[in-house]
Amino acid sequence: MSPLVAGNSDHQEFSFKVAADGKFDYAFEGQSSPSVSATATSTACSDGTFALNGWEMLDTYDWYVGDGGMPGALSQSEAATAFADAINNITGGYNDCGITDTIDTSSDYKGTTTYEADINSSSQCTTRDGQSTWDAGDLAKDHLALNCTWTAGSVTVYAIESDVRYNTTDYDFTNSPTSTCNNKWDVRAVGTHEAGHAYGLDHAPLSPALTMNEQIAPCSTSYRTLGLGDMKGLEFIY
Repeated sequence: MSPLVAGNSDHQEFSFKVAADGKFDYAFEGQSSPSVSATATSTACSDGTFALNGWEMLDTYDWYVGDGGMPGALSQSEAATAFADAINNITGGYNDCGITDTIDTSSDYKGTTTYEADINSSSQCTTRDGQSTWDAGDLAKDHLALNCTWTAGSVTVYAIESDVRYNTTDYDFTNSPTSTCNNKWDVRAVGTHEAGHAYGLDHAPLSPALTMNEQIAPCSTSYRTLGLGDMKGLEFIY
């Protein structure tokens, strides 16, 4: 799979990309991959792998919901709740491993906006507009979702804006996968991963049980829940 076009010096791009087997791969170009110790049999609570992007959130993450169509045909209000749940999975350290939450960071939903995520239909980050917007729309066909994060600072690098877009032109989403779910992707599972990027987590290669892994299956909700490595990464930053 070809990588996504690299971000420029002030932003980074993250995405889900389509693999030949029908699964989706989060692709990122711009940083080298860390060494990996996980095995194929690692579980979410035994795999301590994590990688960092090199930034942390500046103060509270203030975010908005765009005014267009939402993934899973959700209303703006329903989408705001789903996105907030996804972000809170990160800030609250939601896990099933019995790990106490010591993550010291927060978010604040600021309402709806007429601004859009600063991402174009070719899956490229555009000029930032000063608002962190979550929305849905058209991306390159091999991208299920995309996160663009802009940073500032040198000694300590902070995320100053982080936008997320779901590709509703080419793919279907659901907020409540059921036993009859088919070829739809969970809004909150995707959102939890993208929120992880916003808060400074990179991919955890070869760690299929972790939220920050590189693949996700349709209809899976397991990535709403953080694993050991996801928690270790966030605790290292915050």
